[in-house]
Formats: sequence, C-alpha cells, structure tokens
Amino acid sequence: MNETVVVAGAVYDQGRLLAARRSAPPELAGRWELPGGKVEPGESAQQALVRELREELGIETEPLERIAGEWPLRPGLVLHAWTARLLDGEARPLQDHDELRWLAPDEADSVDWLPQDRPAVAEAVRILGKLGH
Repeated sequence: MNETVVVAGAVYDQGRLLAARRSAPPELAGRWELPGGKVEPGESAQQALVRELREELGIETEPLERIAGEWPLRPGLVLHAWTARLLDGEARPLQDHDELRWLAPDEADSVDWLPQDRPAVAEAVRILGKLGH
C-alpha cells in the first residue's frame, strides 16, 4: 500500500519554535500542530514543506534536517517532520489555522499538541536546545 506523506515543519526563528492551531477539520480544530501538508506527486518532501508553509503561513523557509521517525495519521497517511529555518516573511494563519505562537523551548508544553505531533515536537525542542540560540 502506498502511503501519502504529510510533511510538518518545526520552524525555528530566534530560538523559538512555531506552533499552529488548527481551525479545520472539526475533529482537529483547536489543537496545535507543526504546520505543513501533503507531498504532491513529483514533489520532494522539502519542496512540499516550502510550498505548504508559503501557502498556509505566508513565510519562506529553508528545510534543514528530517526529524527521525514517522507517525501514522490515519490509514494511508504518514507524518514526516523536518526542522526548517525562517528565511523571510511574518507567519500568519492563512489556511487551516486560526492562531500561531512562537514558543521558547520551555514553553513547548503550553499548548495542546495533536498526539501524532508530540514526538516530533519533543525532538524539535531537543534539537532547538542543542542549537543554543
């Protein structure tokens, strides 16, 4: 069975991690996630991440490294997370989100993350801590 990959970006800027609150679909609304979306045919994961973050948040990013692991979202969908650096723009919720927050590493637990995002967030926070920004 071919799985569709959903890419999520652990976007860093000034030592903080970007969290996005879902506004849709209803079963996910109000929970927080690392923003991103589905990889389209003919697109690399990195290309998809850059496109999705541009479409959803209006920002330009540079994917850095894939976070180890993958997390099933539902049958046929699997989540891969990448660290990414903010290059340009001010993040704003354009699609699928109603609020954004920049979280310092010690604030990462202050939002209600979607369960499938929690392992990636924990690793992203660990990586962010190593960067020492």
